[in-house]
Amino acid sequence: MENKKYNKATEAVWAGEDNPYFKEAVTTPIVNSVAFAYNDLDKWYDISVGKEDGFIYSRNTNPTVASLEEKIRVLEGAEAATAFATGMAAISNTLFTFLKPGKRVVSVKDTYGGTSKLFLDFFPDYQVDIKLCETGDHEEMEMEIAKGCDLVYLETPTNPTLKIVDIKRIALAAKKVGAIVVVDNTFATPINQNPLSLGADLVLHSATKYLCGHSDAMGGLLAGSKELVQKVFHFREINGASLQADPAYMIARGMKTLELRVSRQNESAMKIARYLKAHSKVSDVFYPGLETHIGHDIAKSQMRGFGGMLSFALDGGYDLVEKFLPSLKLVHLAASLGSVSTLAGPPRTTSHVELTEAQRAHLGIPESLIRYSVGIESVDDLLQDLEDGLKKI
Repeated sequence: MENKKYNKATEAVWAGEDNPYFKEAVTTPIVNSVAFAYNDLDKWYDISVGKEDGFIYSRNTNPTVASLEEKIRVLEGAEAATAFATGMAAISNTLFTFLKPGKRVVSVKDTYGGTSKLFLDFFPDYQVDIKLCETGDHEEMEMEIAKGCDLVYLETPTNPTLKIVDIKRIALAAKKVGAIVVVDNTFATPINQNPLSLGADLVLHSATKYLCGHSDAMGGLLAGSKELVQKVFHFREINGASLQADPAYMIARGMKTLELRVSRQNESAMKIARYLKAHSKVSDVFYPGLETHIGHDIAKSQMRGFGGMLSFALDGGYDLVEKFLPSLKLVHLAASLGSVSTLAGPPRTTSHVELTEAQRAHLGIPESLIRYSVGIESVDDLLQDLEDGLKKI
């Protein structure tokens, strides 16, 4: 798909899958071979050192994984991509590649719990200076970046409060000081948002979520410039957080319906957000598609759709959450998101289970908050399910 630009729906199906396969198969084969053999030693050497394309050892990559990597490369409009065993492997390997003692990071307070844990507990032990700014306070971020930094880490929309960061604006500030800009695009997906086109250097995904879309395979993906991705690839191949062929196949298969699923979830989430916003038992709704959302204008400028994720706070304490969530019928109470089935849960058991209640409070996450990942079910059925649940509290 090098020479022609297609729509996202077409790229999701064909990217990485337009080469002939074994015995003329029309789907990507699952190649579980650990190693790849060459009788020509010179060719073996050239592939080993990167002079020629090919495969040597599946800890690096293999044909099934490479097909997935090509799919996300095309969807994100990147020069290169590489895969990981999990989303957190993608995040941690990327950060550890570029952060050494004495380096400085500017990020936002509202990042995924695992990412927050790295910033709050891990990197300070490595003498990495971490500055977490109020999410959405672009002036503060620009000021901190101008003081000097090596890496800017963004997540937008954020998990779980759906705050929005102006990628283009912050990337411009980062370029002035030579900082690398990394964006977690898991919530938006490449269907709704392409951070590289807005000035980011690297974009990553927990492929476990929307990309896979069926809650049955784990993986992580990184895309960006060839130079930077290659650095992370070398760290990952030695670190060993490699993606196996079987989950790579399942994620790539899920991605073929990504545009269909996300389009449906965008539409349903908007209807559900409007319904909850008007409900007397809901104190607040966090969804960037709502005109009342503080980041709506920015989201509208950099996103093609507002996503299938929303969160809302009940008008009361955690005791209401304990009554409300188990009463829902069309939802899995589980710590994931982006699936064909609706998933929900409070941050204390999902996105920020790694943090203490005090740390969640510091990040502005109320205990009465519910993260709600809209599936592809009938939105009318989901609305009725929510209505029935709210009647019980």
